[in-house]
Amino acid sequence: MHFVYMLKCRDGSLYTGWTTDVKRRLREHNSGRGAKCTRARLPVTLLYSESFQTKKEAMQREYYIKQLTREEKLELVRASASTGKDEKPHNKDKNVV
Repeated sequence: MHFVYMLKCRDGSLYTGWTTDVKRRLREHNSGRGAKCTRARLPVTLLYSESFQTKKEAMQREYYIKQLTREEKLELVRASASTGKDEKPHNKDKNVV
């Protein structure tokens, strides 16, 4: 299983990435072994994750999310939270969030 995840950094910035293990990756980020841009913005908290069957799908979704504006990303998080699920099902239509 592959995941796309979104983090909120201490300074309020957002980071999006992909992984095969969200809990492990969150630990890596918070220990300073994550992405370079999160190292100076610790601690980070998990805002959102989404699961996929293949690495390709996860990486495509990561790219799509990275193209969104900050407000669109936060709306994605809010929409996910309102469903009461940690993960939002992926919509195959890339233009629909």
